[in-house]
Amino acid sequence: MDWFKKVIKGNSGGDGSLASRLQAERLKSDIILSAIETGVVVVDENQIVQLINPAGARIAGWTMAEAVGLDYRSIIHLTDEKEVDYTDPQNPFKQAMVSGKTIVDNNAVLSTKTNQHTPISLSVSPVFDANNKRVTGVVGVFSDVSQQRREERQRAEFISTASHEMRTPVAAIEGYLALAMNNKVANIDLKARDYLEKAHSSTQHLGKLFQDLLTSARAEDGRLSNHPTAIEMGSYLQQLTEDLRFGAEKKGLLVEFVVGSEKTNPTSAAGVKVIPPLYYIRADNERIREVVTNLFDNAVKYSDKGMISVGITGNDKIVQIYIKDTGQGIAPADIPHLFQKFYRVDSTSTRTIGGTGLGLFICRKIVELYGGRIWVESAKDKGSTFYINVPRLSSQIASQILSKEVPTIIFPET
Repeated sequence: MDWFKKVIKGNSGGDGSLASRLQAERLKSDIILSAIETGVVVVDENQIVQLINPAGARIAGWTMAEAVGLDYRSIIHLTDEKEVDYTDPQNPFKQAMVSGKTIVDNNAVLSTKTNQHTPISLSVSPVFDANNKRVTGVVGVFSDVSQQRREERQRAEFISTASHEMRTPVAAIEGYLALAMNNKVANIDLKARDYLEKAHSSTQHLGKLFQDLLTSARAEDGRLSNHPTAIEMGSYLQQLTEDLRFGAEKKGLLVEFVVGSEKTNPTSAAGVKVIPPLYYIRADNERIREVVTNLFDNAVKYSDKGMISVGITGNDKIVQIYIKDTGQGIAPADIPHLFQKFYRVDSTSTRTIGGTGLGLFICRKIVELYGGRIWVESAKDKGSTFYINVPRLSSQIASQILSKEVPTIIFPET
């Protein structure tokens, strides 16, 4: 139990530094840090480990005596899931030191002293000086999540296998029901047709659930089919909006496509047609279609009147896509959980609308696959706007990517 006092005593300078301030902590800190199974490491502004608790030393594969006084990157050697070392800009310790904000990383892998790779959950918080202005160090809290990751992979594999196997009989049932309702194949009375239509609808919903389960499982373990190319999102999104328009107009909703601050086919004040900018991104056509279609369908589901706006804008680094509706909106308490797996807003109006609770989770996973992010801005009864930011490609790089995908045709000599 004396390790805490010994470490602090050996590293304090009485000059108001992080180490000297730690010396003033009470014995209860010693008890707590020694007892908990979560790793704790304190790093000063010179990137030197000033303190590490027994659990932290054990997870990292070092002794406490060895760890204290070394550069933190030697002790907390972080990599990604593919065992590629974190660079300084990626490292949560460096980020917290520079930004002065708490950084959380649930996907880090800790490379131990014996070169074992341990998945960890990591949170790094800054420590400020007495005036609360300058960052004098950081505190990292981390835990071994190897068991959780193994269980997650097992669950994902089970879901993937079960969903794949169940899709086949469900598709067959849906096909037979469709045939039974076809007037050219079978004659049925109105009452029987009503039963069959309800069964057909339920089967379609079940098929969608299995497909979403399969997609979410593959997205989590990195097996999602993905063939990225350069896409000019302006024309792509405009055509996709046209393809989706019918479902909204059938419900009496208007649909508009917006480029920047201009609507479809923008013209200048002088009446001259304006050529919109080219918004290139690197992504899979079908995956982007899946995201936009899901968001658009949700906008239609939760809007009884008004308009669905699909828009695109951006700057030199980012392409931003948004889908805006005039529907019932989302309560503030639900927004932080909206992109979690199986989360559905629970209200009187949403209970009558079918859904798997996986659509937005899948959207988030796909957007993150391309280095982007997705979020929503909404207020109850005032509609919602879903935003997607994806890194932008220059026209030159996009042309290079596309040129490599075009096969070279060699004509035979005549």
